[in-house]
Amino acid sequence: MLGVMRFPPRTTRIGALVALASALLIGGAATVPATAAPTAVGNVCYSALPSQAHDTLDLIESGGPFPFPQDGTVFQNREGILPDQNTGYYHEYTVITPGSDDRGARRIVTGEEQQEDYYTADHYESFRLVNYSC
Repeated sequence: MLGVMRFPPRTTRIGALVALASALLIGGAATVPATAAPTAVGNVCYSALPSQAHDTLDLIESGGPFPFPQDGTVFQNREGILPDQNTGYYHEYTVITPGSDDRGARRIVTGEEQQEDYYTADHYESFRLVNYSC
C-alpha cells in the first residue's frame, strides 16, 4: 500500500482518553467517540518502542520504500486479537530485529480507517496499541 498518506500522530485517541479519564474521575458513564482506541489489546508509549519501530513508523508515514516485499501486505488477523474488521483493513510492516537472519518476530500492524498502529514483538501472539501522547 505504497503512496498512502497517513495523518500526523493520532489526535483522535487523545480526546477519547480524556473523555474516559474524566468519566472515571468524576463518575458516571463515559461517552467515548467511535474513533476511540480498542481496549482488547495492551498499549505502549511511542517513546518506549525500540528505535527500529520508530524507523518503521517513519517509513509508513512517508509511504516507503520498505525493506521487505511483505511490508504493506494485508494482515488477516487470524489470531483474532485485534478488533474485528473487514479484510484489507489491517496491514503489516516489519520492524527490523538486529542480529536476525530473517524478518524476525517484530511487526507494526496498522488500521487505516482509524489510524491506529499496533506493535507486536512476538509474531502476533500479543499486540500493543501505540500511544503517541507519551
